[in-house]
Amino acid sequence: MAASAFKTANATWHLIGETSPSLESSDQYEALLEAARLIRKNAYAPYSQFQVGAAVLMDGEIYSGCNVENASYGATICAERSAILSGVANGARAIDALALTTGPEPGTPLDQRSPCGVCRQVISEFAEDHTPILIDAGDGAAYAGEIVALGHLLPWRFNL
Repeated sequence: MAASAFKTANATWHLIGETSPSLESSDQYEALLEAARLIRKNAYAPYSQFQVGAAVLMDGEIYSGCNVENASYGATICAERSAILSGVANGARAIDALALTTGPEPGTPLDQRSPCGVCRQVISEFAEDHTPILIDAGDGAAYAGEIVALGHLLPWRFNL
């Protein structure tokens, strides 16, 4: 699954796809993950009980968001889109990296922790194929999670 590993000060990440850690310091990876974990606590998920937090680094600033469900399921917004829209509302236009957490139990398969298709497309509007997406492996996991290139998550994205 993982081609290689990337070590930050406090964690080891599995690298997947054509990405390389490109942030200014490894502390930014840990700050993104921590912001995602913190905001997840604010998620409103009374129907699914599936709380998600996301943090996105856009134009040098971290923006965070959580999922907010609605009785009309189509009105629900995912954490990833919430974070990105917060950045856009503040004038940001380029995603440098995105982290997300579902608060998984260690050992939860990656396909149960990764962004949905709609979020992948929204991420692609503001990111490049090599943009790193950090996916939390959960507290107590042997590693922090995966760093997946957007191009690996959405290989044939719709792009005008």
